[in-house]
Amino acid sequence: MTIETETLPRPRIEAEALPAPRLPAEVAVIQPAALPGRGPGTITLALSGVGVLAVGLAALATGNFVAAQFTRGAALGWLTLAVAGLGFGLLGAGIWRELRGLLGLHRVDRLRAALAGGDLAQARAAARAWLTRLPEHDGVLPAIEAAGEVGAVVALLRAGPVAALRAGTDALSRNAALQVFAATAAIPSPSLDGLLFAWRGLRLVRQVAELHGVRPGLLGTLALLRRTAMSAALVTAADLAANTAAHALLSNPILEHLAGDTAAAMVAARRMTLLARAAAAACSPVPPV
Repeated sequence: MTIETETLPRPRIEAEALPAPRLPAEVAVIQPAALPGRGPGTITLALSGVGVLAVGLAALATGNFVAAQFTRGAALGWLTLAVAGLGFGLLGAGIWRELRGLLGLHRVDRLRAALAGGDLAQARAAARAWLTRLPEHDGVLPAIEAAGEVGAVVALLRAGPVAALRAGTDALSRNAALQVFAATAAIPSPSLDGLLFAWRGLRLVRQVAELHGVRPGLLGTLALLRRTAMSAALVTAADLAANTAAHALLSNPILEHLAGDTAAAMVAARRMTLLARAAAAACSPVPPV
């Protein structure tokens, strides 16, 4: 009796005798075209229109009122004109302060672009322009003028003014963190804790901005908060560990009665420190390491 064995199919492999072609050493990289700026948004245009109408119509109504007062008497007309001029002068001063704060933030962007580029002359000019707003740190200017490359200019700024500003920022953040820690541990209401953190954080951002030579108004502060929120993504990794430890501490039934709200206060203080660092990164023209 013979048993026929069925031959199993085998994979078919085709090998080429010629070697595979080598890839070129250099591959051209196509840079994407820069998208044009979108300009101001819809809300900005609408608010600007409302502001122009409010100020313009108020100016026209005031002008008509002043003219009517002059018809009643010269003294009354001049008095009305003086009051109107004082009021619109204060309004103009406030608007100019807001615009100056916004221009200061855009100036930081231009200086950062110059320091991040490869032009030595532009880097020196950017360093001089920044240090003019920080006269207490202008002792590094002779070394910057003698630097032979952009990297040396940036290194001198990091070793001198940036290090001093970092120390000042850490001092401000420690004061704010201590205040938030004490208040959060003492206040039992979470809503009041949130209001306190928002108020103290806004004040801390303004203090850090003034330390870096930027003096934003209301609109400038809002713009700075937006930039701070963007810069905070670079420094929030440590906050995850603090939050994990705090939740683990509060979830323990034994330590919950002992710790109370201390862990939450520690997290709030830690967030205040991270907020100060993010604000310093947004206000400093020196590129990060």
